Amino acid sequence: MRRLHTLSAVSMALSGAISGLLLPVAAFAILGESVEGIDSSWVFVVAPLGLAIGVGYGIARYYRFSYELTAETFDVTSGVLSVQSREIPYGRVQNVDVRQKLVHRLFGVAVVSIETAGGGDTEATLNFVAEDEANRVQAEIRRLTAAIEADDGDDTRPAPSTEADTSAGDRTDSAEPRAARELLFELEFRELLLYAGTAIRPGAAIFPLFLLLVLTGDPTSLVPESITELSLVALSAIGIVAWALATSAISAAYTVAGYYDFRLERDGNDFVYERGLIERYSGSIPVEKVQSVTISDTLLQRLFGYASLSVETAGYGPGDSSGSQSTVPFAAESRVYRFAEGIAGVERPQFTSHPAMARRRYLARYAILATLVVAAAFLTAQVIGLERWYFAAVAFAAVPPAAHLKWTHMGYYVGDDHLVIRRGFWRRETTVIPYFRIQTVTTRRSLFQRRLGLASLVVDTASSRTFTGSVPTIENMGLEDARTAHENSRKQLQRTLRDRARDENVGLSPEMA
Repeated sequence: MRRLHTLSAVSMALSGAISGLLLPVAAFAILGESVEGIDSSWVFVVAPLGLAIGVGYGIARYYRFSYELTAETFDVTSGVLSVQSREIPYGRVQNVDVRQKLVHRLFGVAVVSIETAGGGDTEATLNFVAEDEANRVQAEIRRLTAAIEADDGDDTRPAPSTEADTSAGDRTDSAEPRAARELLFELEFRELLLYAGTAIRPGAAIFPLFLLLVLTGDPTSLVPESITELSLVALSAIGIVAWALATSAISAAYTVAGYYDFRLERDGNDFVYERGLIERYSGSIPVEKVQSVTISDTLLQRLFGYASLSVETAGYGPGDSSGSQSTVPFAAESRVYRFAEGIAGVERPQFTSHPAMARRRYLARYAILATLVVAAAFLTAQVIGLERWYFAAVAFAAVPPAAHLKWTHMGYYVGDDHLVIRRGFWRRETTVIPYFRIQTVTTRRSLFQRRLGLASLVVDTASSRTFTGSVPTIENMGLEDARTAHENSRKQLQRTLRDRARDENVGLSPEMA
């Protein structure tokens, strides 16, 4: 059994000290005001005691935490008052990620996260181990997982490498050699800059607004009291432009920091990636456990002929671990489709368009949204005295093109081995789902869909989520088409499961890149 790096003891002791010190202070601050007989000066006696208990508890957590790589499982023991022992079978491991923030890199340590198919939470986290030890754990788990999957029924099991036992704080020579890997993709600096300029990250839009609120306290104070309506419109336009520029700059900086020096390599049937400037990520993605493949591109990226590719494994969606499932973050569209063909075995499909009735539904939906915009402008006018609030009705002019663009960029393909779903305009996503990965297929109809003769086909995999955070769905199909696709998916699932049992040859060669 191995222990964490000695820096973990310092971190746990510091965390315990903060909790042990703040809890008595908060308790006496509350009770001293509401309960008679409690002298607030007692806090100077109790707080040091809480500090000592917190430090002791943190150190005890460090000494009670241990881990071990056995022949069949990764074992973790933790807990002070209640001891918890976990055995994680290698066959259930989906991903092994190594993360290093700037402070981790300065001290030569890393955080190892082990994900299984059991859900969105991390099954085990080693926080912290030496950098070489993190690489050793990652490489050993991948090696043992691959060996167990390749086992043809023998009773023998692969054993962990029998290197000399060293403390977790020391550096080891057991990290996997880079020469054993095959380089599949490397993000060039020119591509990184183009990616940063075309990527859209919704989270970046919140920061400028938050910063404005913090700096001004009340953003409305920036508006003069005697401003004219025309000046208010101009000021609003300037504010929107400034907000868009700030959002773009923050999004670009985040992209550069997150995907600097991105490399994708192959080791056997695993994809191994590394990326990051300030915070460094390293992880492995077993090809055999990929549930779906998604090709995505924004409007700007389509104009330049670029796209990205992400994969999803069971219990580990793209929203987890900072979205570290990106396999090809940015490349020429033709190259991305070659990767998709190598991983999922599907070429560019001929999509089936949705019925015109679906466009009518989106037209009604966006008309309702435009009505809400006009209503919001009217209510705002009642507060600030804006007379020409009805100019907001221009939103109705955007309704027909918005409905048409959404409709034209939707499609689906029911192939022999895969179900392909395409949706989105500003950010278009094409999700490829092999039939043998499908768990359930459900036909869903809302009240409005029943009136229009439409239906939605919900395709559930073991991961149960896509890169937009929802289950893959073919929305607003014709009812008969939905029933046909449902039945075909069920039949193809049974067929591919039989074929899969005879042929397990899946992978990606460097030549395909």
